[in-house]
Amino acid sequence: MLIFEPIYTDGLAQISYLVGDSKAAVAAVIDPRRDIDIYLDLAREKGLRIGYVIETHIHADFVSGAQALAERSGAEIIGGCSPNYGFELRQAADGEVLELGQVSLEIIYSPGHTPEHISLLLRDGQQGDEPCALFTGDTLFNLDVGRPDLLGEDSTRQLAAQLYATLFTRYLPLGERIEIYPCHGAGSACGKSIGDRRRSTLGNELLFNPALNQRRNEGEFIDWLLSGMPEPPRHYARLKKLNTRPAMNTGGPALPPPLAPEEFRQRTADHSVVQLVDVRSILAFGGGHVPGALNIALRNEFVSWAGWMLDDKRPIYLIGEDSHEVHQATLQLYRIGLDRVAGYLRNGMTDWQNAGLPLASVGQWTVHELNRRREDPQVQVLDVRAPEEVGQGRVPGARHAFVAHLPEGLDQLDKDRTVATYCGSGYRASIAASILKRHGFSRVVNVPGSWIAWRKDDLPVAER
Repeated sequence: MLIFEPIYTDGLAQISYLVGDSKAAVAAVIDPRRDIDIYLDLAREKGLRIGYVIETHIHADFVSGAQALAERSGAEIIGGCSPNYGFELRQAADGEVLELGQVSLEIIYSPGHTPEHISLLLRDGQQGDEPCALFTGDTLFNLDVGRPDLLGEDSTRQLAAQLYATLFTRYLPLGERIEIYPCHGAGSACGKSIGDRRRSTLGNELLFNPALNQRRNEGEFIDWLLSGMPEPPRHYARLKKLNTRPAMNTGGPALPPPLAPEEFRQRTADHSVVQLVDVRSILAFGGGHVPGALNIALRNEFVSWAGWMLDDKRPIYLIGEDSHEVHQATLQLYRIGLDRVAGYLRNGMTDWQNAGLPLASVGQWTVHELNRRREDPQVQVLDVRAPEEVGQGRVPGARHAFVAHLPEGLDQLDKDRTVATYCGSGYRASIAASILKRHGFSRVVNVPGSWIAWRKDDLPVAER
């Protein structure tokens, strides 16, 4: 009997799969995340041996758990063909079949997102000889396709051409009834704009996916795909390299020590040496925070923006509402290879304020207050969204600086004027406001709700 278990990871918007045969008691795990206990627990619960751990490609957005899972389970690692792998795995050939009792997975070479990418065609003997599903990795998503630009400009157009061939000569001939199971859902930056459905069919994508439902030749497809492609997150290049090397620190995230306020202050005093991160909500951070802290609130966006804003070279110190929040942040950082969490503020801001230590704050304006004050010569309105968002409209008079690059452009802002930051919802604006405060801007305000609230109340919009 077919065993089929998708495992969705919040924040990463990543989907891995356990697939196998209960009668043969064997399974494969496809694209496992770094914290692997969930796969081992599932296998134990269902009485399965994990025979294969399969990597559809060298991942860029999370640390793979393939090596750790293979070590713990005795499974064989299967991947595509690449000279970049620095650990032992079997590089499978196109058409090779992995047998799992009456269930089988056929390797389909499917370059485009990456050169070594493979997909897996699922057959279930109880349902006949015809394939029933396709694990597409990062090649085809709901309403989107994988981006071909993560290896740099020199290979982007070639990979885009390979993606076109994969989609139209390898996937579509499989037939519209084939179910599609991708590696990502909405919220991942591995595509331009991935849809909400975590599974689909080739027929559905032919109807609704703009990559497939337009009659484009190869050149037109490449031009369409690459137009308006957002900048890849900063940590993707680091994770690409990390996932080709022998795995380190496979035992799970370390438990960071709780630190009393005075020790916490001493350890985090030099912001050039450590990274001080407040994971509380944007309104809690605005009301009072440790001076110099960077606010990356612990929401679904946390792991992506932690990747953008933090590095793996300096220790990280955390501030949260409680120890549970800190440990959840530590786990999410572990999933993207940020392992150096050196401690956290014991009892959060309660102990800090009770110790009488310094507090910083960020003002909060509604969109109506921003609209009233945006023409004040003492106010600088700063739009910190991505360029493609700004191109669809902005607050009149706003200056643009994408939050990921704000630290390099601070000399363009006047420290003697109030800076009002906004983004799509207020989340990135709070990151930007915390950067400004850390660099000596004393008059900083955030706009909760930001562009969503601005548009909802039909306030003035300027074209780019």
